[in-house]
Amino acid sequence: MFKKAILVLVALALIAGFASCKKKEEQPAQQAAPAPQQMPNIVMPQGGPQVVVPPDVKSSWKAVTLVIVDKATGKTTEATVNIGSDYTIPGSKMNVHVVSFLPDFRMSGTQITSVSNEPNNPGAQVKISDNGKEIFHGWLYSKYPAIHPFVNDKYGVTLKEGIKK
Repeated sequence: MFKKAILVLVALALIAGFASCKKKEEQPAQQAAPAPQQMPNIVMPQGGPQVVVPPDVKSSWKAVTLVIVDKATGKTTEATVNIGSDYTIPGSKMNVHVVSFLPDFRMSGTQITSVSNEPNNPGAQVKISDNGKEIFHGWLYSKYPAIHPFVNDKYGVTLKEGIKK
């Protein structure tokens, strides 16, 4: 008798399971998902995001220290370059121009700026040319050198630090 009761309970459970599946199939199709909200029309300024160097940053920082690695010899050189100035890598026709320095780099929307005057996330915007032809225009980060690095067969260029006035 006990076995029959268990068989009946199992059979009822199976029937209930099939019935619930059937009910799901019989439900009307869901309404189409609402149209996605349109993203705001963000227009990037021509030439990329606008770099805004706050006045207190501009008046506090004078230069950056770059680390240049000659990949053929493994020789490492540090060069202090004033912001707005050029540095020619010795023995080459490669020139590094330091455009700007932000001690606490942040990018938000269409603007790049420094959110403080503390070196929490130092970044230097540089232009690198070889024999007069620009081969890199971007940012070097001292704490995150692998983010958008300068890639070249002959030389490595990274940012070590900013130099205060």
